[in-house]
Amino acid sequence: MALKFPIFMDAQSTTPVDPRVLAAMIPYFTEKFGHPASRNHPFDWEAEGAVDSAREKIARLIGARDPKEVVFTSGGTESINLALKGVAEMYKEKGNHIVTTVIEQRAGLDVCKRLERQGFAVTYVPVQADGLVDVARIREAITDKTILISVMFANNEVGTIQDVAAIGKLAKEKGILFHTDATQAVGKIPVDVEAMGVDLLSCTAHLVYGPKGVGALYVRRKGPRVRLAPMMDGGGHERGMRSGTLPVPLIVGFGRAAELCMEGMVEEGKRLAALRDRLQDAILSKVEDAYLNGHPERRLPQNLNVSFAYVEGESVLMGVNKETALSSGSACTSATLEPSYVIAALGASTELAHSSIRFSLHRFTTQEEVDYVTQRMIEVIKRLRDMSPLYELAKEGVDIKSIQWKAE
Repeated sequence: MALKFPIFMDAQSTTPVDPRVLAAMIPYFTEKFGHPASRNHPFDWEAEGAVDSAREKIARLIGARDPKEVVFTSGGTESINLALKGVAEMYKEKGNHIVTTVIEQRAGLDVCKRLERQGFAVTYVPVQADGLVDVARIREAITDKTILISVMFANNEVGTIQDVAAIGKLAKEKGILFHTDATQAVGKIPVDVEAMGVDLLSCTAHLVYGPKGVGALYVRRKGPRVRLAPMMDGGGHERGMRSGTLPVPLIVGFGRAAELCMEGMVEEGKRLAALRDRLQDAILSKVEDAYLNGHPERRLPQNLNVSFAYVEGESVLMGVNKETALSSGSACTSATLEPSYVIAALGASTELAHSSIRFSLHRFTTQEEVDYVTQRMIEVIKRLRDMSPLYELAKEGVDIKSIQWKAE
């Protein structure tokens, strides 16, 4: 089969809409255009039924007991904002302390920074070299004022999967609410809010082959019942937590995407992990001074993040960007030339943080694409290093860090 360029390997920023998802959505743009909250006539009833059906499918995917625990939003960022700000506002009389980690995605970190400016205290727990957070460190960070623990399920850059169940158990033991940003995990690996003790969970459709513009926040109704202060006032939609007319076609697409993930997640995960390992083994065996970022085993099946010493990540991307879509960080930080704060948090040097490349495969990735990208990456890195005086010095055994670049 002939390759089609550019090859997309940036599926942790977004995924292509599955044709089966698109087919489910189209009627709700045209003949099935009712308002799900009006409930005055068959058009509205049909729309309401479609939304309820999607809610049930998403609830099944994340192990929620009650479909009403699924609150629709515009995406993962809004879900995270509603979870963190909603808890902070609603429970501020109980306490003003939040525990999170240093490698959360920007939506979580930026909300926490805003809350700090509003008088809340936030503890940013460090992670280990493999990206895992030590649950004991979270325990140590808890105070009698802690109202929320927020830890992402799987990292958006290195793919490391946290021990969510252990964190949930700790939260329950301490009587503290637990939120997880599962935008990268839902639909890719098993997620069960009941078994894992999760009280709030953020997810989005566009990372599971659904449309952009719709996400969801799981809000536990029982054991404990979680209450959130809304960020938007209006008609009291979504149990009063998120007012606004629901985008029925997008929600239908999200539901269908969730259904497809339920049906094929296990086999799809195995296939993508095999392709990822093929890519990893080829690159690490043929490129010197290449380093795997994140946990070698406890990570998302489609994720590979590698730092290539003596080259700039942006230079690598420029060398392949006409043929391959890759990333040197998360989609939330790609507009900046700052090194990846996630890679830096793992203990890597600034130079290695600048040289990280994220490969993320998807449902439609082929072995031919993987082999082509592997070969091109090897060629580009070799060419860049041949042009690099630093690499030449390193190969001669010179300690680059000891070099005095100018007279003092």
